[in-house]
Amino acid sequence: MFLPELAQSLLSGVLMGLIFALVAVGLTLIWGIMDVVNFAHGDFLMAGMYVSFWMYSLWGVDPLLSLPVSGALLFVLGVVVYQLIIRRILGAPMLIQIFATFGLMILMRYVAFYFFTPDYRTIQQTFLSGNIDLHGVYLPIPQLAAAAGAFLTTGAVYVLIHKTRMGGALQATAEDREAAALMGIDTDRMFTLAWGIGAATAGIAGSLLSTFFYIFPEVGGIFGLIAFVAVTLGGFGNVAGAFVAGILIGVIEALAGHFYDPALKTVFVYALFLGVLFFRPQGLLGVK
Repeated sequence: MFLPELAQSLLSGVLMGLIFALVAVGLTLIWGIMDVVNFAHGDFLMAGMYVSFWMYSLWGVDPLLSLPVSGALLFVLGVVVYQLIIRRILGAPMLIQIFATFGLMILMRYVAFYFFTPDYRTIQQTFLSGNIDLHGVYLPIPQLAAAAGAFLTTGAVYVLIHKTRMGGALQATAEDREAAALMGIDTDRMFTLAWGIGAATAGIAGSLLSTFFYIFPEVGGIFGLIAFVAVTLGGFGNVAGAFVAGILIGVIEALAGHFYDPALKTVFVYALFLGVLFFRPQGLLGVK
């Protein structure tokens, strides 16, 4: 029984890690291009969860079908946040930027408290339900579908950044915004896109999570903190690094929960986080 249980934990960790990776990719995109730490990133995920819950409750729309709506609405929200808040503080000291995004985080949570109350909510039925039995290893279909969606979305973001002209402009802006502007790149437009895409990936991750995870106003704090750890482990602004680190965190949590007390699984993640900060502060896949 040991090997099937271990395989179950490993696969569950990889599936959850893919969700972590998608959340981290959106955060590292904003951080890498603009050098702005978005403390409200997890709350964009929370907003995506409530978009899917709202559409399911009112019209019976399955969360998987509400993915495009969630992504589009959160893209618009990200653009609005950039234009109304972030754009005004780009040249401000980092402490001002931290206060601004931290204040946005609090605002979004209390708006959710007001409209949805602190109650934990779930989406009871989706198109995909049940489990897949792989010789004693059971994979929940909703979680498998969510992980597949996260993988595809992360892949789409990677292709956008590394294989398109727009992605080249985003990378040039991240490297040197002044030089990019001299080359004719509209850096303000790139910043707007970065916030829109980053928020959209968080919203999509939230919709994917809503198929099997509790929905409540403070859920963003859980995934936002993990995203910060993944970005640090993977290297700031490194999309591939954030992806690998997200999966690594999922596997570490799963194995820690398997071999030790599940309540202490995050301790192992943060122990690795502190170790990387001490011995390799640029991240596991980052460069000096």
